[in-house]
Amino acid sequence: MEQRKGFWARLWGHFSTITYHKWLVFGYCCKLGLPWRGLCHDLSKYSPTEFWAGVRYFQGNRSPNDAQRQAEGCSTAWLHHKGRNRHHLEYWVDYDPAGTGNLIGNRMPSQFVAEMFCDRIAASRVYKKQDYTDASPWEYFSRGRGHYIIHPETEALLEWMLALLKEQGEDRAFKQIRQYLKDGQLQSVATE
Repeated sequence: MEQRKGFWARLWGHFSTITYHKWLVFGYCCKLGLPWRGLCHDLSKYSPTEFWAGVRYFQGNRSPNDAQRQAEGCSTAWLHHKGRNRHHLEYWVDYDPAGTGNLIGNRMPSQFVAEMFCDRIAASRVYKKQDYTDASPWEYFSRGRGHYIIHPETEALLEWMLALLKEQGEDRAFKQIRQYLKDGQLQSVATE
């Protein structure tokens, strides 16, 4: 692990990072007509369980949850976070009601998939900084493909949103996604 920053630097760094991230998500959610989702986004990050772990493991270039997981074997901050925030696909994981004992991903309502889309853009912007492109969130999603426990319809909807961003850019993607949220009809990703 690289040289750790001092407490006050980590405190300010973590606070400003999560607040900037939250501000970005709010702006993106407003573009989609979901201001309340944006306003409520990630409020649990300010709770003691998540906030102090974030300060302790803050590095600035990746999630402190990853650093806590490496240091302690699991991230208590992440376990707390995913259980309180419906825009995370992990929130929707449960045992198969058929009694198989398998974990399944339940279908997410589209407003939470849209918030997850906004979250992925904001996280990519925060951590990639000047290296961010409209393809960055899709690339991150693609690296995890096959490992997610996610409902097929949720996965298809998220992938459609991320592909729109990658192929058509932010303005057109947000316009089409907002229209989808309004009428429930997916449009082609192909550029016109």
